[in-house]
Amino acid sequence: MTAKRLLISAIVLSLLQIGFLGWIITSRAGLLRAGTEVLLRIQPVDPRDLLRGDYVSLRYDIDRIPAAIITNIPPGASTTEAGPLFVRLKKGTDGFWEAASASFGAPPATPPGPGDADIRGDVAAGWSLDQAAFVDPDYGIDRFYLPEGEGRAIENDMRERPFAMRVAIGRDGTAQIKALMDGDKTLFEEPLY
Repeated sequence: MTAKRLLISAIVLSLLQIGFLGWIITSRAGLLRAGTEVLLRIQPVDPRDLLRGDYVSLRYDIDRIPAAIITNIPPGASTTEAGPLFVRLKKGTDGFWEAASASFGAPPATPPGPGDADIRGDVAAGWSLDQAAFVDPDYGIDRFYLPEGEGRAIENDMRERPFAMRVAIGRDGTAQIKALMDGDKTLFEEPLY
């Protein structure tokens, strides 16, 4: 009887693990397929990871949020506490999306309208909330992995002309990189699965 219970336990555990992995893959694919697509201006930082290969480490214009546009700074607060920061993006006339406002803890009470999207970043504790200061949220989209041997060439090209990232943003503010753009040309696109 013990061998039978052990077999059933192993099968149930295997199904749970497969289900969890399937959920991760399906949620990522769903975000890429149905998320609000935004175009963000980028600058390169560093192109190599010894274990994972070539990548482009990215910095976005929306990585520096002026404290002056954060709408719900608690009275008397002088520095940030660790937690989420939701940034309302608006599509500019040039096609790139820019930060219009931000709020700690939860997205703004008013839902995003056409040409708007809310992206969720995480902020570390200790950033100054002085009106002239900036807060740097982490959106989880700061690396884009490339085919082996192409990182340095793309980094050099990024220093000569503008590149952008197409990013999908889910309703909860989660961001996922969709494609690396060289002007209007798509260089690399993330597969759904």
